[in-house]
Order: sequence, then structure tokens, then C-alpha cells
Amino acid sequence: MKPQIKFLTLLLPIWLSVSAIRSDPEPPRAPEGMVLIPAGEFQMGSNDLDAHEVEKPIHTVYVDAFYMDVHEVTNAQFKAFVDANPNWQNEAVDPKNHRIASYFPSWDGNSELRGTDDQPATGVNWHAAMAYAKWAGKRLPTEAEWERAARGGLMGKKYPWGDEINRDKANYGQKFGGPKPAGTYPANAFGLYNMSGNVREWVLDAYDEDFYANSPKWNPVAGGSIENIINNFTTVENPRILRGGAYAVEPTELRVYSRWWYDALHSDYTFGFRCVKPVKP
Repeated sequence: MKPQIKFLTLLLPIWLSVSAIRSDPEPPRAPEGMVLIPAGEFQMGSNDLDAHEVEKPIHTVYVDAFYMDVHEVTNAQFKAFVDANPNWQNEAVDPKNHRIASYFPSWDGNSELRGTDDQPATGVNWHAAMAYAKWAGKRLPTEAEWERAARGGLMGKKYPWGDEINRDKANYGQKFGGPKPAGTYPANAFGLYNMSGNVREWVLDAYDEDFYANSPKWNPVAGGSIENIINNFTTVENPRILRGGAYAVEPTELRVYSRWWYDALHSDYTFGFRCVKPVKP
């Protein structure tokens, strides 16, 4: 064997090894009905003059990659949950886990839906949303994950599509309307539907008016660790955050940084949710 060929033959395994290290790994495949939200840094909140004080200050946040449901949990999906978990049906749910009369308002008793299968499940309080997510092998998103996903990679914009409100892109301003079927409006750049309008969405975090001013940069969540919140969710009564606006609200409430909070036992015709799943268990 010629010296040059022998030398190249010796180098080949080393080159292949280095190439394997340097090449980017293939992104993991998202579970059915979910999309991958890549890890990244973004500017959370707003310093706009019309932003509420609880939406200030703008602050830098980094979140790990996660999967998110492409649309809100639907009536059909929620029905599968209550069918499998009778203790969460209208007539059997533990009184300590709900106190508002509009609990599951889209249902007639425990089975017949007044809405359509593909409409978002509404009237679901935070407890029921948490219970569904746990049953589905998922969880509610943190507030930071939700906003990262809603922005769709856009920097400094008010809505998932830009700075101007657009009736062709969201369901809002209907005093006597209701939620549209999941996926009615165009998805954002991450492939997520109805991140603004349609229904407000519960997130994992507790409401803390000072949290933005003191928020950690890395994977922030208010109210304790993710694991602790999940493991003890049935005892929670303090206010929890909702995001995304709803079909009955004004355009200003559809902004990606807009925030609301209600106690965990509260439910409403405009309240729904979607779930996430970590990429790494």
C-alpha cells in the first residue's frame, strides 16, 4: 500500500468520528397532534405604553424545547377523558375541585355535547385541565412556554402574525358568539392554531404580580417547580394564569403578552386549554 493511501486510510475513522460529532442531530419526531417548539431565547412581556403593569417589564427568557398541541383540547378529546374518569364527570366531580355553575357548560349531563366535537372544550377550570393533561401523559404549558410558542419566532410583535389585528386570523369581539372549531384560522409560524382569540387557555403558573420583575432567565415558572405543581394540583386554590384572549374579548386582549388570572376553581364559557410535553422526560 502506498504511503499516501495508508495515511488517508488511518485518518478516515477519525474524520468520520469528528463529522458525526459536528453534524446537527435530526430533530425528534413530534407526537401525533403536536408540534416541536424549538429551544430558544425570546423577549417576554412588553414595555408598550398600552401594556398593563402586570405585563411589564419586558425580560429575556430561555425555554427548553417542548412539544405543544397544535390546537385547543376539543370537546371530543375531553369527552374521552371524562368517559375514562367518571370522577371528573359533571354530576360526580368532587365539590372541592369546582365551585362555579358554568363547569362543563357545553355538556348536557355527562355525555351529550351541546357544541360540536371539534370545538374547544370550555367551562373547564384549572383543576380539570390539569387532570386531563396528566391523564393524556402531558401537562399544561408554563407561561413562558406558552408565550414563546404564541410568538412563533417573531420578535417584538403584538400578535402571532404581526402588529395589526386581523379578523381573518382570529376569533374575537363576539358578545354573543362562541368558539370556532379547532384549526379554523391560519396557524402561526410554529404551526399552532388559535393562539390568539377563540378561548383563553390555562397555563401552569400561579399568578404573582412581581414575578416578571424577578423572573429567572431559564425555564421560569411561578408557584413552585413543575413537578411540585403537578403532584399537588388538587390542593391548589390560588389564582392561575390564562393566556390568549377569547371570542368575546376586545382586540387588545389578544396580544401575545396579555395576561389574566382567576382562582383555580373558576370556570367560564371562554376558558379552555391545550397541553405540552417535554422533549426530554
